[in-house]
Amino acid sequence: MKKLLTLVFLLAVALASKAQIATNSYWVQFTDKNNSPYSIDAPEQYLSQRALDRRARLGIAIDEYDLPINPQYLEAVAACGAELINPSKWLNGVTVYATDPAVMEAVNALDCVAAVRNCPDFPEAQQAKERWMAQELKPVTGPQNTRGLYGDAWVQISQLKANELHSMGYDGTGILIAILDGGYEATDTYDCFENMREEGRLLGTRDFVYGSSSVYTESTHGTSCLSTMAAFLPNEFVGTAPKASYYLIKTEVSNTENIIEEYNWVSGMEHADSLGADVTSTSLGYIDFDMVGWNHPFEHFDGHTTPSSIGAEIAASRGILCCVAAGNEGSGTCTLGVPADAEHVLTVGAVNESGTRASFSSMGPTYDGRIKPDVMAMGQGTYVASGWGSWWPYYNGDGTSFATPVLAGAVACLRQALPNASVQELCDAIRQSGDHAHSPNNYYGYGIPDFTMALETLHVEDTFTQKNDLIMVSPNPSQGNVHVTMKEGYQADIMVYDLLGRPLKSYHFNGLNHTSLETYLNGLDSGVYFIKATSERGSQTLKLVIAR
Repeated sequence: MKKLLTLVFLLAVALASKAQIATNSYWVQFTDKNNSPYSIDAPEQYLSQRALDRRARLGIAIDEYDLPINPQYLEAVAACGAELINPSKWLNGVTVYATDPAVMEAVNALDCVAAVRNCPDFPEAQQAKERWMAQELKPVTGPQNTRGLYGDAWVQISQLKANELHSMGYDGTGILIAILDGGYEATDTYDCFENMREEGRLLGTRDFVYGSSSVYTESTHGTSCLSTMAAFLPNEFVGTAPKASYYLIKTEVSNTENIIEEYNWVSGMEHADSLGADVTSTSLGYIDFDMVGWNHPFEHFDGHTTPSSIGAEIAASRGILCCVAAGNEGSGTCTLGVPADAEHVLTVGAVNESGTRASFSSMGPTYDGRIKPDVMAMGQGTYVASGWGSWWPYYNGDGTSFATPVLAGAVACLRQALPNASVQELCDAIRQSGDHAHSPNNYYGYGIPDFTMALETLHVEDTFTQKNDLIMVSPNPSQGNVHVTMKEGYQADIMVYDLLGRPLKSYHFNGLNHTSLETYLNGLDSGVYFIKATSERGSQTLKLVIAR
C-alpha cells in the first residue's frame, strides 16, 4: 500500500519470514489452467459449504476463476528451486522467493509460465508508509459523548442509522466479515472483543505475509479497525456489527512498500471467498512502491488493471460485499489508492461527527470517469480500540481506514436483513440512500448512507408478481438490453421509478407498443429501478436491475 490508511487451494508450504524480503521475491504468471485435476463440477474440493451456499443463494455459477492453480505448475516452479509463497487462483500465478537468479531463469523457461516479475524494494516508500502510520494511529480530539449502549461510538453508528438496524434485530448475526490488514495486536486479549471470543465468533486467522501461526503482531491498525465493528462492551463501546462473526487476515508487510502486498491481498481475498465471507473490510491502499517501476500511473486507476483491483472485482462477482478505504491523500485529481478504484466495491471516504468531509479524505474521479468515493462514514474523531493496552485502551483517531469498517459493519447488518439481494442491489441501495444522492460528486460520493432507507427500499415487495403476472421484463438483472412483455389481452398504465421512489417515466402499454418502453429502459444507467403496472385486473410492481 502507498500509505497505511488510518490506516482453496494452497500447497502446504512452510512460509519463512525471509519469503517476504521483497528484493528476492517474484511474481510468476502462468499461461492457463489446462489439465487441472480440479473441476467446475466438483467445487466442494476447493470451496467451503458456506461459500457454496452463498453462491446458490445469489444464483452465482462456479467458473474457471474458482479453479485452483494446476498443482503440476506449482510443483514445476518449486522443482526449479523457488520457494512458493502465495498462489492466486484468480490471477493464475504465484509469488515465490529465490536468491539465485539462475533459479528464476529456469522458472521463466517453463512452458507453463507466461511471465516472471521481480518485486524489489527501496527505502523511500517504506519511510512514507511508516510516517503515515505513525500519524494515523496518533490520538486526536474527538467526540466524547457517552450515550447509553454504544458509549463513545454513538456518533459514528447513529450517523449511518446502524443503531436502528440493531433495534430491528439486524446486528450482524450469522454474517461473516473478513478483515484484510497489517496486524491485530492485542485482539486476543482486549476486553471489547471478549464477547466475540467467548461466543466463538472469531472464526480464525490467516497470515499471508510470513505464514506464521499468529496475526497478533507487528501492528495495532487491524485491531483499531476491527473494534469499530466487533466491539461489544455495553455502555462503553459497541460496534456497528457487534454480533457478526469475524476472520482476521494479514496481507500487509509492515517494513516494506512492495507490489507483492497487492498479490498477498488477492490471495487473502480468495481465502475469504473460500470461507464463505459475506462482507470484507480493507483499510489498505496502493499507489507508489519502493521500486518506482511498479508505481501505478493514473491510467491504471480504471478499476480493472491493478492486481488488487482485479481481485476486488472478482470478489464482488462471487457475491462478496467489499468495503475499501478511499485513502488519506486529500483533494486532487484521483488521490485514491487501489483497489479503491474498483467499480463494484463500496469505496469509503471520511467525514467528521457533523458530516463534514475530512480534508484528508481521498477523492476521484477514476481514470474512466467514475465518481469515487461511493459513500462516506465517520473517519475523523472515530472511536477505536488502540491496541496499546490498559494504560490507554481507547481513543479517537482519524482516517478513511476507520470510516471503512464503521460502514462495513452496517453493510453486514443490511446483508443479514436481505440475504438474497445481489451485491449490485445492495450497493445501489446504499449509494442512493446517501445524503448527496441527488448530486453525487468526487468529494462526498453519494454521501452518508441512511441504512434504514436502504433497507426500506429493498424491502419493497413485488406483491402482485406471482398473482397477476401482468408484465414481465427479461433478462433481469440485465446488462442493458431488456425485453418487455404483457400478459395476452391486458392493457396497463406503466410507471418507472428510481431506487428512491421518484417517478421517471409514465407509459400506456397495450401489449403491442412495447418498443419505445424497451428503448427507454435500455438507456437507463446501472442501478435498481421499479416498474409498476396498473390495470383493471390489479397492479404489479417488479424490480429491474441494470448492471452494465
